[in-house]
Amino acid sequence: MSVAHRNRAERLTEAEIFQAHLGGKLSTHVPGTPLDARTLSAISTPGVARVSRAIAEDGRLAARYTWAHRLVAVVSDGTAVLGLGDVGPVAALPVMEGKSALFKALGGLDSIPLVLRSHDVDEIVETLRVLRPSFGAVNLEDVAAPRCFELERALDDALDCPVMHNDQHGTAIVVLAALRSSAELLGKPLSAMRVVVSGAGAAGTACARILVTAGAGEVTVLDSRGVIHRDRPGLSPAKERLAELTNRAGVRGGLADVLPGADVFVGVSSATVPEELIASMAPDAVVFALSNPTPEIAPELAAQHASVVATGRSDHPNQISNLLACPGIFRGALDAGATRITERMMLAAADAIVALAADDLAPDRVVPSVLDPRVAPEVAAAVAAAADPALRDPALRDPALHEPTLHEPVPSGPGEGRP
Repeated sequence: MSVAHRNRAERLTEAEIFQAHLGGKLSTHVPGTPLDARTLSAISTPGVARVSRAIAEDGRLAARYTWAHRLVAVVSDGTAVLGLGDVGPVAALPVMEGKSALFKALGGLDSIPLVLRSHDVDEIVETLRVLRPSFGAVNLEDVAAPRCFELERALDDALDCPVMHNDQHGTAIVVLAALRSSAELLGKPLSAMRVVVSGAGAAGTACARILVTAGAGEVTVLDSRGVIHRDRPGLSPAKERLAELTNRAGVRGGLADVLPGADVFVGVSSATVPEELIASMAPDAVVFALSNPTPEIAPELAAQHASVVATGRSDHPNQISNLLACPGIFRGALDAGATRITERMMLAAADAIVALAADDLAPDRVVPSVLDPRVAPEVAAAVAAAADPALRDPALRDPALHEPTLHEPVPSGPGEGRP
């Protein structure tokens, strides 16, 4: 099916879109309903007091008798929402609700959206620190660069649970997987590929870093001022670190100076790329035009010059979506009792995605569908296996090993706490 035909067949109407969001996308499911008197006594007073007493005596029991260990907080300040920019926390909430719904639908994990009216890193960290008993992991979403780098580092230091900025690392993991699959398909080793990354925000920085780590031949990154290189004045600390990792040849200039002859274009900015520059790339080029909802170049135009074309959209082939990495990464980290998400775990996630794509590899299928039910379990298993034993909490990894201390039933009556 052609891209154009897919678009016509699957185009959503305004009415469909708003109907899908009517009343929000989340609700609470209560096991054991409808309630009878016996169930009410078990989940409320007097029964709940017995569970609270047991947890007070052995805090490890919270992982078994509450949902916190399997609950992911989806956190945003609303400063970099999709391609919309800084729309604020209230307008970000529909996106975070959607992410939470997809955590459940794709990964079997409960999650809750938390949108915060603050741009202050210390304030956000302190807010999540005091809320820490209520959740088991933090998925940062749509936080603008460069503050997102500082916020992720600060939360890693402050919290004893997995933290990951999905726009950075989720996107980078899937880009790496898609590029490795493309390299296999085209018979080009990754180590021989020259990669141009347009965009030096959260996603662009993480993509460049993981590609360098994975052994890409040459990686060059551009921002709105052109190529990032070590001698360029006025670089932010994040871009200074990026300049140390990339552009070993010290190339300067703009996109027109680096894209001709390149093997790979990764677009993670809102900049439009002229068709003639895509046409100037090396034979069997790879184009990942990932800006959403409007790619840097229309995929049907890019396909006239490149052998593999991917976007971030669900209505085109080869959707490079961080949903392929997440929620599987969080599920794997929580399954393993991991307190950190490490680079090794991220590379393992990419390996799992590549292995799934290998079953049906083709120019329009270099990554599996985000709706493929195998993805989250396979990614989770790979991530759990790659978790650092030194960063695991055994009590979280296997909460069933811990049994509560038995007490006499707690009587109900005047003065008892309310549910």
